[in-house]
Amino acid sequence: MNEQQQANVLDKLKSLQDPETGRTLAATGQLLSTSFSSHGVELVIGLTSHSAPLREKFIEKVKSEVAKVDPSLVVAVTIKAFERPPQPLGTIGLTCKSVIAVGSGKGGVGKSTVATSLALALKRAGCRTGLLDADVYGPSVPQLLGLKGQPPIVDNKIQPIEFDGMPVMSIGLLVQPEEAVIWRGPMLHSAVTRFVRDVHWGPLDYLIIDMPPGTGDVALSLSQMVPLTGAVVVCTPQRVALLDAIKAVAMFQKVQIPVLGLVENMSTFICPDTGKQYDIFGSGGVKQFAEYASLPFLGELPINIGIRERGDTGDTIANFTDPQVATYLNRLAENLAEILAKRAAANPVRPQLPILK
Repeated sequence: MNEQQQANVLDKLKSLQDPETGRTLAATGQLLSTSFSSHGVELVIGLTSHSAPLREKFIEKVKSEVAKVDPSLVVAVTIKAFERPPQPLGTIGLTCKSVIAVGSGKGGVGKSTVATSLALALKRAGCRTGLLDADVYGPSVPQLLGLKGQPPIVDNKIQPIEFDGMPVMSIGLLVQPEEAVIWRGPMLHSAVTRFVRDVHWGPLDYLIIDMPPGTGDVALSLSQMVPLTGAVVVCTPQRVALLDAIKAVAMFQKVQIPVLGLVENMSTFICPDTGKQYDIFGSGGVKQFAEYASLPFLGELPINIGIRERGDTGDTIANFTDPQVATYLNRLAENLAEILAKRAAANPVRPQLPILK
C-alpha cells in the first residue's frame, strides 16, 4: 500500500463515529493502532461496553470504509475495551448512560418478559446492565428470573439482588408473593424514588425499567426524577391492543420521554409438530403503526411455548439456549443499540469540561 492510500485509509477511519457518543474516532482517541502492509491494514479500535451489541456491525462498517479506498485491501480489525465511565444523572445519584423505560398501554402483552429479555440480551452482549421492576402492582421480574431473598441494606443503600452479575430490584423482593400492594400516588412516587435513588446500582451502561401497564403516575415520577433516554413500547398485533399502545406512545411523548421504538410480541405461532404458521393475534400490526407514526420498529417475538414455560419456572435466561428465540432477542438489543447510535450520530455528545476550582 502506497503512502497516499495509507493517508486515505486513515482519513476514512478517523472520521468514523463512535456509536456511543457520535464523535469521531480521531476526537475520542479510539483508533488505538494501525499497521499497514503491502496488501492491507491491521487495526485495533476501542469500543465501550455500551456499544457491545454493535460490535460485529461496527467491524463491517470499518471494513466497508477501507474498501472505498481499495476493495482489494485485506482488513483485520481487533476490538478492545475502551473505558468511558458513566456520569451521575441529575441530582438523583444514578450513574448510568442509558435509562430505558419499557411500557405498554395495557397488561397481558408480555411487557415484563420483553423488558427482562432485553436486559439479559444487553448483558450477554457485554453491556453493564441493571433491571428495575417498577411495576409495583404486578411485579413479575422475580418470577421470570427465579429470584428470592430480601435485599440487604449496606451504608444506607439497598443492595440489589444479582442475577448472573446483573443487579435487579423489584417490590416483589420486598413483599410476600400473596400480598397485594395498595398504594396511592404519593406512596407510589416514594417507592419509585427509592428504587432509583437509594439502590446501589453501581456504574451502568443501561438501566432497563419495567413500567406498570397503562398511563399512570410512574412515568411522570420517573420523568421528573431522572433524564430518561427513552421508552420502548410493547404491543400485540391486534387492533384492540394497538389502540392502547397509541395511548402509551402519547403518554411518553406528553412527559417528553422519546419513544425509541415499538416491539410486536406474540406476533405469530409456528406449530412445532407441523411447522405451519398461525397468526393468532394477527401479524404486522405494530410494524404498520410504527411506520404510520414515524417511529422505529425494534422487532417482534413469536408466540412460543418455551418462552412461557421458562418464564413460569423462573428460567427466562434459558431462552438464549433456543437458537430461534435467541435470534429474536439478540436482534431487539442490537436494534435498540443502533437507534441510540443513530441519535448520537445526529447529536454528538460534547466532552465534559474539567471542573474549575
